[in-house]
Amino acid sequence: MASTYLEKTFASAGNRKTMTFSFWIKRGNLSTAQYPMSILDSGTGFQADMRFAATTDVFRMYATDTSGTPVLHLITDRVFRDTNAWYHIVWEIDTTQATASDRVKLYVNGVRETSFSTETYPAQNIDLRWNGTSGSTGGVTNIGAINAGGNFDGSMSHIHFIDGIAYDASYFGETDANGVWKIKTSPSVTYGTNGFFILKDGNSVTDQSGNGNNFTVASGTLTNTEDSPSNVFATFNALAKSSTGTATYSNGNTTVTTDDACLFGGMSTLGMTAGKYYAEAKRISQNSGTSDDGFRISFGVTNVINHSTNSPPTTSGNYIMIGNGTVYNGGTDLGILGGSANISDNGVQQIALDLDNNRITWGFNGQWMNGSGAYNQSSPSNWVTITDPDSTEAGYFFLTSDGSNGRGYTASWNFGNGYFGTTAVASAGTNASGNGIFEYDVPTGYTALSTKGLNT
Repeated sequence: MASTYLEKTFASAGNRKTMTFSFWIKRGNLSTAQYPMSILDSGTGFQADMRFAATTDVFRMYATDTSGTPVLHLITDRVFRDTNAWYHIVWEIDTTQATASDRVKLYVNGVRETSFSTETYPAQNIDLRWNGTSGSTGGVTNIGAINAGGNFDGSMSHIHFIDGIAYDASYFGETDANGVWKIKTSPSVTYGTNGFFILKDGNSVTDQSGNGNNFTVASGTLTNTEDSPSNVFATFNALAKSSTGTATYSNGNTTVTTDDACLFGGMSTLGMTAGKYYAEAKRISQNSGTSDDGFRISFGVTNVINHSTNSPPTTSGNYIMIGNGTVYNGGTDLGILGGSANISDNGVQQIALDLDNNRITWGFNGQWMNGSGAYNQSSPSNWVTITDPDSTEAGYFFLTSDGSNGRGYTASWNFGNGYFGTTAVASAGTNASGNGIFEYDVPTGYTALSTKGLNT
């Protein structure tokens, strides 16, 4: 959601003793304070919120009472740093319960969380600021921020709020035959007056509960995503980047920005050992420099796990194409195999990785390299042979955004979600696999790098 957030002010307060929150969430940037949900009255500062903490990435639930006194404060011992996974979060709240620890319950992927570093439960029968309205009983309800700050960067889906009933996680999810916690797309619940159900199977803020409690987009652009709890798409791994210089991520870790000192921009959260995969990337801007030879976005794969000490292109097992069309295998120059004349801001670079035959090739704006310095092939026909992943350090290949060579850049990848940052593809190409939305035609037999693609 990046700088995007939603808001709503309810006409009247609902049940502030008993309620349920349920949502699926996939994190992007880590180690910054981010608020998936909050309610805040800017005039008084009274609030209630859910927050991933800066630095530690633990998760908290916080609320004051109607006088502004903190009455609920739970902070998990558990950290939430998996940027590849969707978490199912359920907060079950009922302050009428006699036992303090039963008044607020947290479930993560169907399992109740019981270990907290801070554990302050509300007094019995107290009214919380959750489910209030503006003024002394509440404030503006935000999804993805708190008072226009602390924006959540990542993805959210199937957001439910229940007014007046405390439900556990089993109402919103269930375990499949393989023991995996999965979503119930249409749970059998009663929403109550202020209850709502938004972001169901898309980016619609129209309430699906039947209550008409629609939200509005208060800031930014709310994009749709093919990424879902049932089909997780690759993004950049925020925990695997060079310790030299700075690489930052946004738009759910699909946009990478590096400074001039950065030697490695990132690698995909998903790795591959077999199969055929396709991806696209768009350079948004590049820093200092008079040529494109420092531009290395979208042009390669890596099989090195730890890039904090091993930075491409000098590490063997990395295959990249830089901006002047030169392909490198580690530090070995394989020659100018692609064109450089059209590599420019907002052009779409393409990559096709064939791990059934251990080979890779590159394209630009719908044409593929001919192997002798131009992009003029309608389909991949000139290949660079790569090492069998089983014999590499990691045993996998990962898509990589390579080092800037003294020229920082910003670039947005399309791993199949149909967007470069917040800009949708102009006109989707054909994709016989039915997995992912891309700007250009996906070569026959290729698919997006996602959990569905890996299991094709």
